[in-house]
Amino acid sequence: MAASLQLVIFSSLLVLCLVPLTPLAQQSFRPKALLLPVSKDASTLQYTAIVNQRTPLVPLKVVIDLGGQHLWVDCERNFASSTFRPIRCGSAQCSLAASTACSGSNTCVVFPQNGVTGTTTVGDIGQDVVAIESTDGSNPGRVATAPGFIITCAPTFLLESLASGAMGMAGLGRTRVSLPAQFSATFSFHRKFALCLSSGNGVVFFGNGPYIFLPGTEDLSKSLTFTPLFSAGDRSSEYFIGVKSIKVNEKVVPLNTTLLSIGGTKISTVKPFTVLQSSIFEAVTTAFVREAAAMNIKRVAPAAPFDVCFSSENIVGTRLGAAVPTISLVLQNEKVVWNMVGSNSMVEVSRDVMCLGFVNGGLETETSIVIGGHQLENNLLQFDLATSRLGFSSTLLGRQTTCANFNFTSNA
Repeated sequence: MAASLQLVIFSSLLVLCLVPLTPLAQQSFRPKALLLPVSKDASTLQYTAIVNQRTPLVPLKVVIDLGGQHLWVDCERNFASSTFRPIRCGSAQCSLAASTACSGSNTCVVFPQNGVTGTTTVGDIGQDVVAIESTDGSNPGRVATAPGFIITCAPTFLLESLASGAMGMAGLGRTRVSLPAQFSATFSFHRKFALCLSSGNGVVFFGNGPYIFLPGTEDLSKSLTFTPLFSAGDRSSEYFIGVKSIKVNEKVVPLNTTLLSIGGTKISTVKPFTVLQSSIFEAVTTAFVREAAAMNIKRVAPAAPFDVCFSSENIVGTRLGAAVPTISLVLQNEKVVWNMVGSNSMVEVSRDVMCLGFVNGGLETETSIVIGGHQLENNLLQFDLATSRLGFSSTLLGRQTTCANFNFTSNA
């Protein structure tokens, strides 16, 4: 009897020893930060990324929506995944997604939005696998897997006006089911993410720094200036900062500062250019034209969608872009200033014409200022969700690097 018992114990130990250790190793992998490469679509000026999702994994092209609530994808066409599970009504995940409705199949529903067109519809929510590269801040590392990632299923028509090939939108907003929130909860790292866009390639970091770009080894997180982030009522998933005044070439633009508080100043990746309420637009462009004239820069006819354009003849090119008046957003005090130099303020529309890349939003605007994608490019922006503050670098061109200079050569 004792011999039989010893044999059983020995056999059990042998079986345990033969069990592959790889799944356990994968499960115990806890990255300190994650990495998502971003590229700009030349046709739509939208910023896109590839999210690997489903089982087996499928690379899905999605449009980055900074203020978006969640990851939503088209589930009507060619959707197949052995790991997809609908989220049932009354569940904890249903509550996490802030669902307020239920479908006939006892599945929680939310309301995915196309951030470009503003169209909203009804979509079921579920859980599935999402895989993403880790990073040490300098290179990509091992792939990390989030097995129970909450996604929203949307109908195909919601893809209207998105970049060619896009299958949905990746929301980075201030919700509990956005990409930053779910990654930080899954892997237990800091509730932070950083955005670095360019006219070509860029990157989103999830988690804490460092953020190191070629050619050097400088951690750019140490050079950020910080300002508070605000929420705005029912648009609380979006990111707002407070602008106190605007300067052009260090001269305060005369405007009714109460206008600056109308809806606050929103940061957006789905608006290609900064949009200003009409009165603010008139004041800023008047000041800009005056300062440009003093630099012998000649104004020419507008070129849609821009109202203020100039001949390139007397505009000198520099490391910081076109040598034109600097536009400065003064935030909580005179020491906290977001400077926009020529690389962010000007758009080349032809070989002979450059335009100020700001758009007149009209008198009745929900938000007084919406900082658009062109003005964000080659600026490192860190969103700290735990402390509700934004870290910003102003242009990285002065540091002799760009957002396209992250080293995507894997060190895994």
